[in-house]
Amino acid sequence: MNGQVKRANGMVLQGPKPRIFNQLNKFSARWVAELLAILWSLRMTPSRATSYTPFFMVYGSEAILSTDLDYGAPRIRVYDKQGTKASLEDAMDQLDEARDVALLCSAKYQ
Repeated sequence: MNGQVKRANGMVLQGPKPRIFNQLNKFSARWVAELLAILWSLRMTPSRATSYTPFFMVYGSEAILSTDLDYGAPRIRVYDKQGTKASLEDAMDQLDEARDVALLCSAKYQ
């Protein structure tokens, strides 16, 4: 497990380097402001091993971005408040299946 933690920490540390490296001495605390964007991008990037995003594996659906709301993405337009409970139950069933598939893909990848 320590190898996985080191890899994840390395990915987090690689994020701010291109954004603040040239101005590191000038803005030494700028990395704090960049950290949330870096973590968000890591959570939204599909894993090579599982082909799912970490956000999906935790919450059972992909995140809705603010641009999706602004420009009316298809999944925003088809949202039906009446069928929310039924679709949530379906999503939970799909999440269990997706986690099983991700486990198999991860084992095959390793």
